[in-house]
Amino acid sequence: MSRIIALIIMLIPGALAAYGIKLMRDMVFGIMQPPFSHLTLQFLAGLILFLAGLGFIAGFVLYRDRKRNKVQARFRLPKDKVEKRP
Repeated sequence: MSRIIALIIMLIPGALAAYGIKLMRDMVFGIMQPPFSHLTLQFLAGLILFLAGLGFIAGFVLYRDRKRNKVQARFRLPKDKVEKRP
């Protein structure tokens, strides 16, 4: 059950990032989407959605890998901040 929840958590930001890419691509080809009044606003909204989705996914993966100690030394937490599992 927890894997399904994790998959759903990863799909939502992934879909937002994909929609952001679509908005940026449509701006390049001059296709205006309904909620936007200018192509520049459409591009900026797409860029924000893309960066937010990508950042969330990257943070999720980094957090998971830190927990399993599978990151390089520069990404590891200091020993005094590491939580101990029961």
